[in-house]
Amino acid sequence: MAIATINPATGETLKTYEPLSDEALEEKIARAATAFEAYRRTTVEQRAGWLRAAADVLDADVGTVAELMTTEMGKTLAASKAEIGKCAKALRYYAEHGPRFLERRPADAEAVGATQAFVEYQPIGVVLAVMPWNFPLWQALRFAGPALMAGNVGLLKHASNVPQTALYLEELVRKAGFPDDVFQTLLIGSATVERVLRDDRVAAATLTGSAPAGASVASVAGDALKKTVLELGGSDPFIVMPSADLEKAAEVAVTARCQNNGQSCIAAKRFFVHADVAEEFTRLFADQLAAQKVGDPMADDTKIGPLATEAGREDVERYVDDAVRKGATVVTGGRRVDGPGWFYEPTLLTGITPEMDVYSEEVFGPVAALFTVGGLDEALEIANSHPYALGANLWSEDEDERRRFISDVHAGMAFINGMVTSYPELPFGGIKQSGYGRELTDLGMHEFMNAKTVWVGPSSSGQRGGDPATASE
Repeated sequence: MAIATINPATGETLKTYEPLSDEALEEKIARAATAFEAYRRTTVEQRAGWLRAAADVLDADVGTVAELMTTEMGKTLAASKAEIGKCAKALRYYAEHGPRFLERRPADAEAVGATQAFVEYQPIGVVLAVMPWNFPLWQALRFAGPALMAGNVGLLKHASNVPQTALYLEELVRKAGFPDDVFQTLLIGSATVERVLRDDRVAAATLTGSAPAGASVASVAGDALKKTVLELGGSDPFIVMPSADLEKAAEVAVTARCQNNGQSCIAAKRFFVHADVAEEFTRLFADQLAAQKVGDPMADDTKIGPLATEAGREDVERYVDDAVRKGATVVTGGRRVDGPGWFYEPTLLTGITPEMDVYSEEVFGPVAALFTVGGLDEALEIANSHPYALGANLWSEDEDERRRFISDVHAGMAFINGMVTSYPELPFGGIKQSGYGRELTDLGMHEFMNAKTVWVGPSSSGQRGGDPATASE
């Protein structure tokens, strides 16, 4: 894929970039390694201050950056502004709570025969981040925030269709006052990722993207014995039981399926509705889907913009056509929108069977697959048979059903009477083919840190030792 800004609302190529030369890439890696040696010695107070400054820069740049994001990947302008606000919140979260996350953790010194014992959290070095286009700012900053707070240095290989957003991220860190080269954007193609990851100066990698991309990065990292964190997509179940508030569930279902023009790993994609309420919920859901305005993502009243790429719309069409050919019913939608750009109608399919691709694959567009089930057991059985297990939703007022759902659903995240989303205050990640590791909270920060065990024995003089961190050399 060319490194280029192509407006998905018009199909027009606005700007193209040449990939970094071998010499330029080598220089960036070398600068990152050099920067780490100094940056790891900065104080947590300094890093927190730079993160707060970055959040302030985002607040000031919200208008121009929102338009840039919408132009590059097609999310509505309102969604772009909301994403920027979320990023600023996360940066401030790590500025506030990061120092506590980095505090040494005391251990039971007496139990291990020491005068002192504790865990010291230390940064590991240069971390490569391979990020997707669908949340071009949030995906990158939910890595960068904790990584920079921890004292690590980042190299960003962003998706090739959001190069201007990628370059802005490097500019953001610079404008916030961070030391030079602690966060750099690499304008490179996917084929160059292996070279960067195998470089001895790169300590680890994180990737958000497709399962094949994750498998490729994990294979290289495993061969090089380097840590990875992977978030590889999902086909989240959205289970509706008879006790649910159906109107509220349907309203949230539309947002859960159509957020980001339907292009979200944690979007609800498979809807399992109890037979007792299936008819009413289907009507409510279909009516609200049909009412979503599809159009210019810059317009205030647009709810759904274009898909990010022409190939992405072709994939959505293929899934819907395959399902219809094999017997599915299109309740609403099911067609591309005529005219320029890569628009597709919000769509509801029923009568889904295992022979259809939508049954077992992730549809990255505003297409909902609805299953009528006899109860929670059936819903969980079908939901758990899927290879992805990122998030899951349950709508129920029954306490037993809630307990069953929490206990038995295969997912990294379980949300009840609300849609799956990400917060700095909660761990984010999945299991099975949705990946491994966690982002956000202290867990996300510690993924790329050395939890160093420190054991201090009695001094030779018989006196208790002082604090190793403050002792003179």
